[in-house]
Amino acid sequence: MKKAILISAVLLCQCSLAFAQSQAAMYQGHKDKLDANSNGTVTRSEYQAFMATAFTNLDKNSNGSLSPAEVGTLLTTAQFSSTDANGDGKLEQTEFMNRVMADFKAADKSGDGSLQ
Repeated sequence: MKKAILISAVLLCQCSLAFAQSQAAMYQGHKDKLDANSNGTVTRSEYQAFMATAFTNLDKNSNGSLSPAEVGTLLTTAQFSSTDANGDGKLEQTEFMNRVMADFKAADKSGDGSLQ
């Protein structure tokens, strides 16, 4: 799970989006991109800041939401719909952040607010 979340975050930074889907160890190269203070762990705040930047990068028209076109093939229709909490056909930043932070929480098996 941690590997998948970190891979997702790296892909998001490169204008991609994916959700945590598997349980495996993290690759060091992905963790390094998220570990802003280089202390060997990715904290909730580091992850949240990274994902907020990723949202901005994906929002090509800067309207504060992601359309299916901006997400492209990075999400299935079902993934997009499940993230679109209000069902308006776009992902607001709050909806997006709620989803990625829920993924982080699921990966944080120890509950200490960090991924090792």
